[in-house]
Amino acid sequence: MLTWLVSLYRPWISGLVVVVNPSAREAVQTVIDGCQIPNVVVAQPQPTGMLDAVVLGCASATGWSPDRIWVTWCDQVAVHPDTVKRLAESEDDTAVALPMVTRDAPYIHFDRDAAGRIVSVRQRREGHVMPARGDSDMGLFSLSVRTAVEDLPAFAGTALADAGTGERNFLPFIAYAAARGTVATIAATEDIEAVGVNTPDDLALVEAHLLAR
Repeated sequence: MLTWLVSLYRPWISGLVVVVNPSAREAVQTVIDGCQIPNVVVAQPQPTGMLDAVVLGCASATGWSPDRIWVTWCDQVAVHPDTVKRLAESEDDTAVALPMVTRDAPYIHFDRDAAGRIVSVRQRREGHVMPARGDSDMGLFSLSVRTAVEDLPAFAGTALADAGTGERNFLPFIAYAAARGTVATIAATEDIEAVGVNTPDDLALVEAHLLAR
């Protein structure tokens, strides 16, 4: 999955930061070094959630003086190259840009106000009441450098662990960023892009789709 993602994003990125469990650091470093791209592998000491993982990754990425910082979950291998291209073309001066999929029985749903601005996020894993159809992220986000180095740590400084999982999640930061700047959403190319590989069934579904694609 890591080498697949490097291939997918290589036209758009100049370096790669991978945040891992400490026990996986050596193995992941070996894989990433084989991809021949500037990289940093960072160990997250405790599994406190994706918010803390993203904060660690962004702090390491700023050492390369990037124009933007992209964040992706490493199990999101169904992302379509056309979606990646549209994301790159839609960033402009946004605080955050992200592709979205409108789907039945969503795992994640972003609530919006009357003006279309994201105001909150619902997560099935946290036991939230979910709509029958909703707008889900696909584990891919583009952050401005200011958003990554100023707003994200400020949010992390006050964010509490969610009651359901006990983890500090990244997704509520999207609503926080929307209250302070522009958050742009773009349509995904295919619904399957929102499927992460977490189970054998997910793997079979994504594998079959990628082979057909």
